[in-house]
Amino acid sequence: MDGSWRVVDVPHDFSAEGEFSRGNASGTAYLPGGIGWYRKAIVIPAEWANKLVSVEFDGVSMNSEVWINGHSVGKRPYAYSTFSYDLTPHLREGTNVIAVRVDHSEIADSRWYTGSGIYRHVWLGATEKLHVARHGVFVTTPEATVERARVVISTRAQNQTIAGTEVELVTELVDPEQKTVQRLRSTETIPAGGERVLTQSADVNPPKLWSPATPVLYRAVTTIRAAGKVMDRLETPFGIRSIRFDAQSGFFLNGQPMKFKGICVHHDAGALGSAVPEKVLERRLRLAKGIGCNAIRTSHNPMAPELYDLCDRLGLMVMDEAFDEWSGAKHKWVEGRNNGTPSLHGYAEFFEQWSEADLREMILRDRNHPCIMLWSIGNEIDYQNDPFSYPTDGTSYDPKRPSAEVLAKTAPRLIQIVRECDGSRPVTAALANVPASNATGLADLLDVTGYNYQIEQYTKDFARYPNRKFVGSETGAGLDYYEMSQQPRVAGQFLWVGFDFLGEAGPWPSRGSAAGLFDTCGFLKARAFGRAALWSEQPVVYLGIRGRPGGFQSGRFGGGVESHWNWQDDPRGALPVEAYSNCKAVELFLNGESLGRKSVEQSTNGAFRWNVPFKPGQLKAVGWRDDRSVETGLATAGKPARLELSPDQTRLVADGRDVAQVEVRLVDERGVLEPEGNALCAAQVTGAGKLLALDNGDQRDMTPPRQAARKLHQGRALLTVQSLRQPGAIIVTVSTEGLPDSRLELQAQ
Repeated sequence: MDGSWRVVDVPHDFSAEGEFSRGNASGTAYLPGGIGWYRKAIVIPAEWANKLVSVEFDGVSMNSEVWINGHSVGKRPYAYSTFSYDLTPHLREGTNVIAVRVDHSEIADSRWYTGSGIYRHVWLGATEKLHVARHGVFVTTPEATVERARVVISTRAQNQTIAGTEVELVTELVDPEQKTVQRLRSTETIPAGGERVLTQSADVNPPKLWSPATPVLYRAVTTIRAAGKVMDRLETPFGIRSIRFDAQSGFFLNGQPMKFKGICVHHDAGALGSAVPEKVLERRLRLAKGIGCNAIRTSHNPMAPELYDLCDRLGLMVMDEAFDEWSGAKHKWVEGRNNGTPSLHGYAEFFEQWSEADLREMILRDRNHPCIMLWSIGNEIDYQNDPFSYPTDGTSYDPKRPSAEVLAKTAPRLIQIVRECDGSRPVTAALANVPASNATGLADLLDVTGYNYQIEQYTKDFARYPNRKFVGSETGAGLDYYEMSQQPRVAGQFLWVGFDFLGEAGPWPSRGSAAGLFDTCGFLKARAFGRAALWSEQPVVYLGIRGRPGGFQSGRFGGGVESHWNWQDDPRGALPVEAYSNCKAVELFLNGESLGRKSVEQSTNGAFRWNVPFKPGQLKAVGWRDDRSVETGLATAGKPARLELSPDQTRLVADGRDVAQVEVRLVDERGVLEPEGNALCAAQVTGAGKLLALDNGDQRDMTPPRQAARKLHQGRALLTVQSLRQPGAIIVTVSTEGLPDSRLELQAQ
């Protein structure tokens, strides 16, 4: 039956293998959906005899159904839920076949790109019939100071044998240096077919506290024994830290005031679609942290499990979000952003049946991550007239639409689920219509109230709600929002948006949003320079020039700033040069000649300004802070001479999962980037690796995502190269007409 099927590796996104088409929906990036089938033959190891065998999916988009040997074991509509099925009753000797059907034929079902297929990892595992339940270990730190901490571990043990059994539970707490700091022992008799929750606690004195500056992790090593035999063993990473939100003073981490300097992120990665390797996620998070970001918001759904692991290790705080809509369907645009006749398909069709299970899964799966500070139960579920309306909407009030009162009736059920699963973190929601949510009582149900934009509403509500806790759950990039985030009562901000993403596209040709601080390749945009100056803890300085109308960075999201020194044809007598810096003073040089040093008092919100007549050569800015200097420069590019290939790593693990991301740059003979270079380039990967994607960050480039040739954008592109399951050399070759081929050798080991 499946002899003619393609062999693919999962994670796999079949939408990203398609082509952009006007006939598809703008909301989901003009890419196709459809129905996909996957089949996997497995042979159960002999040592798994008499064990419980299960399969776990980290995410399938969407409407999945899973079979084992022709027996349906379950369905899951939500594209972002992790879920597991017990295969044991239907297994047989020899070969067993797992089949998965994915139905994403209704492509206009989201406001952004979801992808299609088994786009996250799949895990096959086995346990004894006496074991720790799935998501059965929960670690909290109800007390955490620099002097002492109390760690509480709740372990849910299940006995699926036919006899009651006495079990011994041993939990070892292992510190970041791999030393056991506590060893806890409990015994309990678990009846046949039953379960018990065993709670243990221990003091750690003094603890190493988790924070963005010190993201240290401990491990809880759980062992269950019966009759002297080890029945189950697992490790749970956790961090020791305390969190507190105060109505008058904002957010505190480990007793210290802290502001969220956050970005909202979507789950795709440009030409890779939604099947995003872990190393790609890691590079993106490191880039965000590099400009001073300390937090992310998962917009607007649970992310891949490995993203939270990375945030734990890298020190990024998280607002973990569950849904973009509840029972009311939002507009899913088909012909451009907020344009045309919308679709009303989406999660609202499944909310009543599945929301409790999906929310519970998110909380139970993610609750041991120290990075998570807030649970968000929804994004803009109160959006005005999309679909709900309320008299506070004034002249926009539409009594024919469903009343927003239903949201205040739905929220308590969701909040209760969160608190049943985890009472250690507050509940929020990202509200888009705060006046209506104030009037219906929805805002008062939340532990922390999230404000999406609506900057004029903050000051009003400061006065009206003295006990309310505020967070800018989604904000604009303007200085007004930054200044509001610095108000004592506001916990901080989550900027829209960190990285350009697929979907929410404008009219054709447009594959997605260009609102990011970074493009889909992760290249820092000029619009992020000011943000780095406001957020970074390290001395930074960036150079930009206010471009002429029509320049390639001008427009809504570019801010009109271009970061290059090729202005030979510009008719202006002097160019407005801006240095973005958090330094106390910045000095500007052109071809070694000082154009003046300016103090921070002469800057505006981190922007130092000069008017500079153009001369070819080098423009350089030097900043000083606390006896430290930092500098950056722009040089005039000459005639393109070669393609330069710069990998983020040269040695890969030969596991079929590791990736290297290779920046392609069109440069002159001195290595200076050609800023407006748009040469057509072709990439080839041979040997022990393969090409996953070639992207250029241009949201108006409708080249099929997985095509191995495309134009450079602003002189750059990004290759994602993945190892195969064999060691050896990986040869990367990039060619363009008129220049010699560029070659790079990587090693898979």
